Amino acid sequence: MVPISVLDLSPVTEGSDVRQSLKNTLDLARHAERLGFNRYWLAEHHNMPGIASAATSVVIGHVAAGTSTIRVGSGGIMLPNHSPLVIAEQFGTLAALHPGRIDLGLGRAPGTDMATARALRRNLEGADNFPQDVVELIDWFKPAVEGQRVRAVPGEGQEVQVWMLGSSTFGAQLAAILGLPYSFASHFAPAELEPALDIYRERFQPSQHLDRPFAMPALSVYAAPTDEEARLLFTSQQQAFVNLRSGRPGKLPPPIADYERTLDPAARAMLAHALSAAVVGSPETVKRGIEAFARRTNADELMVTSHVFDHAARVRSFEILAEVRRELASAA
Repeated sequence: MVPISVLDLSPVTEGSDVRQSLKNTLDLARHAERLGFNRYWLAEHHNMPGIASAATSVVIGHVAAGTSTIRVGSGGIMLPNHSPLVIAEQFGTLAALHPGRIDLGLGRAPGTDMATARALRRNLEGADNFPQDVVELIDWFKPAVEGQRVRAVPGEGQEVQVWMLGSSTFGAQLAAILGLPYSFASHFAPAELEPALDIYRERFQPSQHLDRPFAMPALSVYAAPTDEEARLLFTSQQQAFVNLRSGRPGKLPPPIADYERTLDPAARAMLAHALSAAVVGSPETVKRGIEAFARRTNADELMVTSHVFDHAARVRSFEILAEVRRELASAA
């Protein structure tokens, strides 16, 4: 069985606050490390009341300082929002503090709405320069050369594993050209999963970073002792997704029994499509779902996310997932 990693958006639940969300993030990261998960990634989103990881590099530092072995990184940093030099300095600092443990996943979307993108003070045409910005960022991590007037300090010479992220074939093509590991956001945008992975593998060019393709698709997993309980946990994510797509982003709501029955056909169809990669159920159901997804995608690693309202239930979901992975590894 392939390695499994964790993607955390530090969800802020209704009735709670950012401080508690960040405490929960560190607690879950420590559990993930103990349970044998490979990486723990945080995601950059802005103007989202239900997400506490906007200052992504700060939260990465918080998690890395509170753990000792698990790799910690971004899933991802939305590069059009930032100067490549600033990101090199931030992640160079993280790598200096936590050697051999820092990942830098890069995304092309702003991670927010256009008004907020303007408030971030970056050129809104930044996405058009994304390939050049990625190359520039990678170059900042190289050792400085004689006569170089501008240097990333910290940053130059640091070991930071750079990943390309994507929800379309664009990221797949760029990851292949640059010879980078690639993670696809099938947990919320599964439509182009197979075409993107095919393009990435077919066009991959070996580089100083990798000698062969390495693909890590993402999916949501909601595990509980029974299928019924897992489906109830999943309704918090379903509600949050409907609210977001309806222009009403908010904190993560508590679960609601039979939530889908309250929706109109268009909303049900939207959820069925956008969250089709979700695996929801008992340990046996999760085992079948994980095994089928890994086989279908021929993944080298899986990235799993789970937005559960109750923190203890969220931790329990990842404990069940870790046990499922152990069983699959033993069977293999």
